[in-house]
Amino acid sequence: MSKFSHFTANRLSELYQKNECTQKQVLDCMEKCISERDTDARKINAYVPGRERRPVHRKADKNSPLWGVPIAIKDNICVESFETTCASKILKNFTAPYNATVIEKLLDVGAVVYGHTNMDEFAFGSSCETSCYGPTRNPRDPERVPGGSSGGSAAAVADHTAIAALGSDTGGSIRQPAAFCGIVGIKPTYGRVSRYGLVAFASSLDQIGPLTKDVRDSAMILRTIAGYDPKDSTSANMPVPDYTASLGKSIKGLKIGRPKEYFEAGLSAEIAQSIEESMKALRSLGAEIVDVSLPHTQYSVNVYYIVAPSEASSNLARFDGVRYGHRTKAANSLLEMFEKSRGEGFGAEAKRRIILGTYSLSSGYYDAYYLKAMKVRTLIKNDFDEAFKKVDAILTPTAPTGAFKIGEKSTNPLEMYLSDIFTISANLAGVPAISIPCGITKGNLPLGLQFLGKPFEEETLFKLSYAFEQETGWHKKLGNAN
Repeated sequence: MSKFSHFTANRLSELYQKNECTQKQVLDCMEKCISERDTDARKINAYVPGRERRPVHRKADKNSPLWGVPIAIKDNICVESFETTCASKILKNFTAPYNATVIEKLLDVGAVVYGHTNMDEFAFGSSCETSCYGPTRNPRDPERVPGGSSGGSAAAVADHTAIAALGSDTGGSIRQPAAFCGIVGIKPTYGRVSRYGLVAFASSLDQIGPLTKDVRDSAMILRTIAGYDPKDSTSANMPVPDYTASLGKSIKGLKIGRPKEYFEAGLSAEIAQSIEESMKALRSLGAEIVDVSLPHTQYSVNVYYIVAPSEASSNLARFDGVRYGHRTKAANSLLEMFEKSRGEGFGAEAKRRIILGTYSLSSGYYDAYYLKAMKVRTLIKNDFDEAFKKVDAILTPTAPTGAFKIGEKSTNPLEMYLSDIFTISANLAGVPAISIPCGITKGNLPLGLQFLGKPFEEETLFKLSYAFEQETGWHKKLGNAN
């Protein structure tokens, strides 16, 4: 029973089909594993502390590949009747009145929604240090960050206190923690997965996606949660293929782009070497590596930190002490109530981004900052369109370094923002991207490889990733598969 938590969703499904375990046995094992592994001496803090982990499930076809599989949920995705706070004091005690669409889809196939995971406050961060519940630690090395903002989800999967998890990705918040923790994380095409029930950060960038122990689990979960949703005006009415059907197919003849801009200054020697070895493995499988250029990549961080905070300042205006969450007890007027409620409720990084976004949208600065950033965003998307005329996918590192130490970058916001330098452009362009393990540093820290694909061609990314995963075996070397 003690090994259930170490299984993949696919392996667990096989056990259910053979009647070799029960749902109660699996859930009891998960609770035992959390209590044993998340001790005070080794406080990973992957789940929101003190939050009830009552499993939520409904009757469904037992033949579903996700039936009975516990899936952890990032704390910005609504689960009906459960507290959903985005790891912020401003939403303390807020109980979600409905299920997000992704939750409904999981429950419809018999999956078990199991616990909310810790995160950077309102998904503002690259390290999972800005949570009002305290930082999450990397289970590979508890002195280091798990990445962010979906750090709790990534840490839970890597620590085997979750079989799989859902996260959200606005500028790399699924892929970067997946790389830091040595697991698989995919950001789908913008519009592929409904955002209904996801607490908004930047509405034109946000996407929900899975974090899993291997590629097959990721394909299974994305197939379940993807699809058109009339409740989300940005949802794309596109057919959703069976992503698992592409797994195991040959990648011979596929052209993979290597953008020169991603391999210049700032890349650690260990990651550069790991990527070179990864390209050798892909060539041995019959893929062709082609040099491409994404010339406006150099502006992606600049554009992102105007567009994302601008949209965040607008979305977070609703948290005012009246309709949701925290309300100050020390106000003598309506205006003072607004100011003090927000001042007490939001953390430092949330305030920083709200102020930056409000400034960018203010009269006299809108044209100079936000409008110009949106024009450059179009140029970034055009770069990808041109590159994809020549190649089937693009290969880059997921992050410029391995996981850094807790506190190492928290006093330097600009340095922290550069942690997402390789992931941001996929959100700006709206293309799908996946991170998979590709190596280990001398300090035994995982490294991640990123594949980016054409819009709505996640199937190609899964085929590539699975072939690479099976060829290199990094998921087994990191202890993700049993």
